[in-house]
Amino acid sequence: MKFITLPFTDTRRLSFYLAMEEFVARRLDESDAFFMWQVEPTVIFGRNQVVENEVNLDYCREHGIHVVRRKSGGGCVYADMDNVMLSFITSGENVGFAFNRFINMVLLVLRKMGVEATGTAHNDVMIGDRKVCGTACYHLEGRSIVHSTLLYDTNMDHMLHAITPSTEKLQKKGIQSVRQRITLLKDHTSLGLDEVKALIRDTLCVGERLLTLDEVAEIEKIEQQYLREDFIKQIQ
Repeated sequence: MKFITLPFTDTRRLSFYLAMEEFVARRLDESDAFFMWQVEPTVIFGRNQVVENEVNLDYCREHGIHVVRRKSGGGCVYADMDNVMLSFITSGENVGFAFNRFINMVLLVLRKMGVEATGTAHNDVMIGDRKVCGTACYHLEGRSIVHSTLLYDTNMDHMLHAITPSTEKLQKKGIQSVRQRITLLKDHTSLGLDEVKALIRDTLCVGERLLTLDEVAEIEKIEQQYLREDFIKQIQ
């Protein structure tokens, strides 16, 4: 599997990386590809979610947290520079198989760290009874994009207050708060975040594909659709 790299080290908006996933899936001739990314504080909500029901927009506005819709399903996710986003692009029509491959790759990396983890029927990765990595998938013809947030660390105040799961959802899962249903990888390993990222790449990828500046320009064109009003909540 090829590791996809960019010709710069600057951090872009989350919308750029969602567009990059699409570019890799639609334009690159790689049966399997993978990359990692990090963003400034952002809430990403799913394709079918009503943002006002899932996100505390007043809190996000007050703290400069971006709010962006993705094309995959699933629930809200908070991301910042203390955790890492994983993107896996693979060929085939079987979404379940793509999910299963991805979960097994994450489990392989965690077990190499000495962390015992398990996958669930809902495509989450758990350490004990707490989630450390959730996933979602966006399917194109012949290609699947599986992406996830690996919670190495995070701004817990932002996570707790920016996302507002309903009381019904919390009661259904038998939990009292977001804090009680997640765990941070840093509490289970002595590796720093950069070391974790290096281990992920070394474990999963062979070789790399460096994108050109012309290809970056194509990604930026795709990104424009994520910047439309129905994808990005203008809260500033």
